[in-house]
This record gives sequence, structure tokens and C-alpha cells, in this order.
Amino acid sequence: MAGQFEALPGGGAAVALDEVEISILRSLAVQLLELIGPGDEPAEGEDPLAALFAEGPSEPPSDPALARLFPDAYTRPEAERGADGAEDEELRELSAEFRRFTENELRARKRDDVLAVVRSLDALTVTGEGGAVLKLTAEDSLHWLGALNDLRLTIGTRLQVTDDDETGDLYRLPDSDPRKPMVMAYLWLGALQETLVETLTP
Repeated sequence: MAGQFEALPGGGAAVALDEVEISILRSLAVQLLELIGPGDEPAEGEDPLAALFAEGPSEPPSDPALARLFPDAYTRPEAERGADGAEDEELRELSAEFRRFTENELRARKRDDVLAVVRSLDALTVTGEGGAVLKLTAEDSLHWLGALNDLRLTIGTRLQVTDDDETGDLYRLPDSDPRKPMVMAYLWLGALQETLVETLTP
């Protein structure tokens, strides 16, 4: 079980983590929470349903990592874009409209996923051997899967990882490279994500 998730009888998953891994996961999750931002709680006396239907932003985030977490809904490959840009302007308007009515909900869902990670890590009891076994319900597993995916997207954006990059190139970075710790975290999160997916696959 060490280093990878395994399925639990009756649903859910478990993974053995040492103190350092717990600390790293929690630190990354808290940083992601800060990046996503606080929730828009209804003001005192405000109708919660009104807040639920509040409009969100229409423009994509300026931070590349946030733009990766909250991408435009409608895009066209660069090779297919018209010379006059008229079609692209239409897509931008559609994306702005879609973002205005969906981003707040998406942001709240991502925040809930990361909060579930922090809470489950905080609930662990570290043994005298310096580790603990994290056990997740099926529902918590889905929250973790979402959070792990968002963490990898964020770190991958910071590292400027593209779909064409070979994972092997990341492994071959020298220890003196300042990106090495973040690359190792990126690869480790990928392994956790992959094994968690396997526990959820019938």
C-alpha cells in the first residue's frame, strides 16, 4: 500500500503516508485553496438562493494556473482561426457568457475538493513509526481525485509542462535544478492520481 492507493472492501481507497508526505500534501492543498480564493458567503440577511444565482466573472483569469483550472469553454485551434478574427470574437463572447454563469459553481466545487483533502489529512493520527494510513470513503475518493488533478494542472502550468513533454525528461533533471522538488511533487501526485483512479475503476 505504501506510495499508492489500494481499493478497500465495500468501496473507498487507502494509502500509507509518512509524516513528510502528509506535510507536503497538506501544504500543496492549502496553497491551492489560496490560489482558488475564498468562497462568496451570503452576507447577513442575504437570501442564500440569490447568492447561488449570482453572476460570476466574464473574463478568464490572468494567472496562467487559474486560467488552466478555469479554461474558456469555447476555443478554436490556432490553425483553424479565421484571418479577420470575427469567428474568434464570437467564441470569446460565448465563452464569456458560459463563464459568467458557471465559474462560481466550478470554483466552489474545486474548493470543496481541496477542503476535503485538508480535512482528511488533519484527521489522521500519526503512529510512532512516523506515518499513518489514510482511508477514504467512495465520496472522499472523488474529492481527492478532483483535488489531485487540480494540483497537477497547477504545478504543470508553473513548470510549463505541455502535452508533448516526455515524463522521462522531467526525471532526468539534475538535483541542482531549482525545479527538481516541484517536478518530483508533480510526478508523485500523478502516481497517486493514477492508482486512485484504478481503485474507482470496476
